[in-house]
Amino acid sequence: MTEGFKARGWFEGGRYDIIDDQCGVKDLLRVTQHAGRKPYSSILDWGVYFPFLAQCVRLKKFEYLQVSDAVLQSVRLKSAIKQSAENTLRERAELEDGTGDGLHSTGQNEDFQKVYEKEEKRAVQILMGMRSKLSDFLLRVTSWLLYKLLPRFLSGVVTNTKQIDMLKATAEKSDGVPLIFLPLHRSHLDYIIVSFILLNNDIRSPIVVAGDNLQIPIFGFLLRGLGAFFIKRKIDPVVGKKDILYRAVLQTYTQHILEAGHNLEFFVEGGRTRTGKPCMPKSGILSVIVNAFMDGTIKDALLVPVSVNYERLVDGHFVTEQMGQRKKAETLSSAISGIWKALNSKYGLMRIDFNQPFSIKELVQTYNEIAAVEGTKIYTPASRAMHHIQSSSSLYGTDVVNEDQRTLVESIARQVVYDCVSATSVMTTNAIAFLLLTRFRNGATEERLAKELDALRKRLCGRKDLAFSGESIQIVRYASNLLGKDLVSRTKEGDAIVIKPNVQLPHVIELTYYGNGLAPYFVLQSIVVTALHIFSQKEDKRITRKRLKEHCINHCDILRYEFILSKPTQNLDQLLDEAIDVLREEDIVILPENKSYNEMEMHSRRIASYVENTMWDDDDDANVYNEMTEEVIRLASDKKEEIDAYIAILAPYGFTYLVVVNLLVELIGNSTLESDFIKTCIKELTRQIECGECPYSESVSMDSIKNCLKLLEKWEVLEVSSTHGLRLLALEPAYESLSGIEGLIEKFESYVCRAESEC
Repeated sequence: MTEGFKARGWFEGGRYDIIDDQCGVKDLLRVTQHAGRKPYSSILDWGVYFPFLAQCVRLKKFEYLQVSDAVLQSVRLKSAIKQSAENTLRERAELEDGTGDGLHSTGQNEDFQKVYEKEEKRAVQILMGMRSKLSDFLLRVTSWLLYKLLPRFLSGVVTNTKQIDMLKATAEKSDGVPLIFLPLHRSHLDYIIVSFILLNNDIRSPIVVAGDNLQIPIFGFLLRGLGAFFIKRKIDPVVGKKDILYRAVLQTYTQHILEAGHNLEFFVEGGRTRTGKPCMPKSGILSVIVNAFMDGTIKDALLVPVSVNYERLVDGHFVTEQMGQRKKAETLSSAISGIWKALNSKYGLMRIDFNQPFSIKELVQTYNEIAAVEGTKIYTPASRAMHHIQSSSSLYGTDVVNEDQRTLVESIARQVVYDCVSATSVMTTNAIAFLLLTRFRNGATEERLAKELDALRKRLCGRKDLAFSGESIQIVRYASNLLGKDLVSRTKEGDAIVIKPNVQLPHVIELTYYGNGLAPYFVLQSIVVTALHIFSQKEDKRITRKRLKEHCINHCDILRYEFILSKPTQNLDQLLDEAIDVLREEDIVILPENKSYNEMEMHSRRIASYVENTMWDDDDDANVYNEMTEEVIRLASDKKEEIDAYIAILAPYGFTYLVVVNLLVELIGNSTLESDFIKTCIKELTRQIECGECPYSESVSMDSIKNCLKLLEKWEVLEVSSTHGLRLLALEPAYESLSGIEGLIEKFESYVCRAESEC
């Protein structure tokens, strides 16, 4: 038995309790590892009476080395300074004589030394503005403050004890190999909460990559002392022109941090999610780490995906941004106002999960094994003895010097995000918002909602971690109150309490944020059900498993920027088979003559699907494969509510994408600013919602509009160019006609449907 706390989000009241090893979680705000009243404590131990202060004093001390001097002396940085000076002189010569021939011999040019010294000073300024000043003293003081302040607005900060023990063991056995913490980014609180947890469990606090928009008075200083190092959100000041010096400082500083044995934390998504589901990963800092391994600077690095979730978001909401308004810049006054508001509000439970660390070295070996089978590129790390030799191209830093490594970095980034999503615990507000938006958009009684929550918990049991326990009726009441009157209404009708979601703009966007916490888990089933529903509306309602999966894979491609549907090491075709099997188990999908399969048979069928392109040597195997791919699949006629719920998960995206594609006709023969086109899309979506043409108000989403534009650029439908920092959209020649656009519209329409309850 271990001392712990059941958070108020678990409906046990705010009291100390004993949680057993089977439960395996603890609330960090109420459990002090190094102090407090324990069976072996002496009455003379001052830590019994001042547990939080004693906890912070008795924490394990680590030495946090500064690497700035080593960075300034590095060969890489000096080469970058020289190259940047040469480029400056070359540009000056081009302006003077129009050819650049005025620069004949850089070493003998009388201006070179002056320019070199200027670039050298700039490098120092960049580094001083970027570097972290991680302080053990400030970490301890801040930890004590957090113990006092966080309970003012959070009912608990819950972690899994086994995960913490795993991290401790990994850190002790790492032998100088850095731990790279990669949290999903939801709130500004994320910047310090991971450090708070690690510090209070005697694990070295990481240096944290932060955007320079947080470098505001007072708070910027505090964040720097807590481990933040600040980087520009836009590295290159001029589009198309790389800032070699800034990139070199960033890459060199990051690699020296890793060499010095520091742990590192950064948000692989780049910024906070505005939708509640993860953003597509950015590979910038990760590429530096992978490059450091590939060129032998570090022998390995352990990547630790971290899942962070809140019952209610501390930062407020992103409704205005999703409706097309510009993001407000962080200022001292806005930070103070936000903190004051947070301290006087209640946000429920916060849950942090640390995934199993995985080695970059082992991951590269795994990718190489797959590459050997597929006949693609093999990645070979350089010898550590050669890591000091750098090519001039490596000065470009975060671009990942070797283009062959770009795919490797992107694969690692996608796997990290996929693992984070898979391990993210479901909060009470996620479950209730999801049910309200997919099953009960017109409202439901508390009892009916509680019954469906029971069913959802059973479906998730053993597959997804739930950050709550207790009676479902209590959870429904608690979560609906926490979401607030703007998002969920509670009215008395007779003897029953009816809970109804606000599905109108703008509040539905915030409610969707919480509901999206569960969307990635059900997205493949939603794709399958949507496809079957679309085919059921056609004259020929028959659809074979093979044809169904072909349709689903095309739909997956459309959603490539909305969801990460599989790991790079997984087979999407096989995952679709598993989704079909799950739907069959739920009696939503009907196989021929109600044919059912036991677990072993389903496993055999998945293997058969996986080797679809393999030559068959055995006639019996071939017959099994043909039977499976040609079997006709249909939806159950008595599961309309369940079918509608699955359709409702993806339907809003379909309507958004369809509006974007329909508005491409405005680009025929001309180009327009991306920002103006997005405003036009939002205006049209709003009109359709008001007219009833679009039944999903949450379709108004700037993120989804941008994702659709990325997709169209990927498909070479759109040509995107940049002028003076502004993005211009134009159609590619093949689509510069009404017929070309109509063909595209027809394609998207074949993947869009609405739930029958919304018809």
